Amino acid sequence: MRRSSHVLALVLALVLLAAASAQAQGLTKIAENVYSYVGVKDDSPKHSYAANAGIVIGADGVLDIDTLTSAKEGKRLLQDIRAITKKPIKYVVTTHAHFDHALGSSVFTDLGATLVGHELDRAYLAKNGERMLKKSQAFGLTPQDMAGTKIVLPSLTFTERMTIRLGGETIELIHLTPSHTGGSTLVYLPRQKVLFAGDVLFTDFHPFMGEGDIPGWVKTLDFIQGLDAAAIIPGHGPLSTKKDVAEMRDYILLFDAKATELAATATTNDAKTAASLAAEMKKLLPARTLGVGMIQYNLMIKYLPAKN
Repeated sequence: MRRSSHVLALVLALVLLAAASAQAQGLTKIAENVYSYVGVKDDSPKHSYAANAGIVIGADGVLDIDTLTSAKEGKRLLQDIRAITKKPIKYVVTTHAHFDHALGSSVFTDLGATLVGHELDRAYLAKNGERMLKKSQAFGLTPQDMAGTKIVLPSLTFTERMTIRLGGETIELIHLTPSHTGGSTLVYLPRQKVLFAGDVLFTDFHPFMGEGDIPGWVKTLDFIQGLDAAAIIPGHGPLSTKKDVAEMRDYILLFDAKATELAATATTNDAKTAASLAAEMKKLLPARTLGVGMIQYNLMIKYLPAKN
C-alpha cells in the first residue's frame, strides 16, 4: 500500500511537471520582468506565422509588444500573459503594422490599454487595414480565424523616439528610418539590456522583404550592433544575438543583389516565373529553417516586373 502511495505521488508530480512545462512553452522569461514568445516552430497562418510578442512588467502595470494576427490570436497571447501576471495592461506597442503583429490589438484596447505606434504605421493601417481583413483568406486565414478582429489605430504616435515610464521601468521606442516597413520600431529596455527588434530581424527564418527599404534596413541593423543589448528578440525566430543581426544584414544585401540580377532577365511576373527564380535564389541564399515560401513571395512583390 505504501508503495502504491509513492507511485501515485510520483505520477502526480509528473503530471504537475508536464503542466508547468506546457505553460513554459507559452511566454519565455527573458529577464526578471520581461517575457516573450521565442523560437516558435509553428509558422502556419493560424499561429500568426510564428510571430513573436512579449511583455514588460512594471510595478503597476504591463506593457505589451505586438499582438499577433487576429482577435483569436490576441486572446491566446492575453491568456499567456495572465498565466504570468494579473496586473493591468496599460500600453500596447506595435513594432510595425503588418497583420501578423498588429491585428490582435483590439483585444487589449478593449481592456483600456493605450495603443502606441509610429505615425507612418498608423497611416499604413488607416489606409490598408480594412483591405488586410478582406484579403486575409488569400494569406491562408479563414473567416473563423479572423472572427471578431477589427482595426484599431494607435492613439499615441511618435516620429523618431519616445520614452515610456512604467512603474519604475524605462522603455525606449526607436525609429531611425524606413526599414522593414516605413515605421518599423525598435523597443529597447536599457536596464535589462533587452531589445525587441520586430521584423527588422528574422532569425533562422526567411524574411518578408516586399515593402522593405534596403539601405534603411541596413542602417537600422548597424544601429542595433551599437546598442548595449545582451538579448535580442526577433520578429520571428529564436532568442538572438548580434551574430544573428550580422547574418541578417548579409542576407538582405545578398537577396537584394541576386534578386535584382535574376529579375532583370524576366519578362513576366507569374507564379511559374517566380517559382523558377525562387529555386535559383534558394541555392544562393543561406539555409534557413522556416519561411521558405517568402523567397518566391518577395520576388513577385518587389523584384519581378509589374503585372500588366
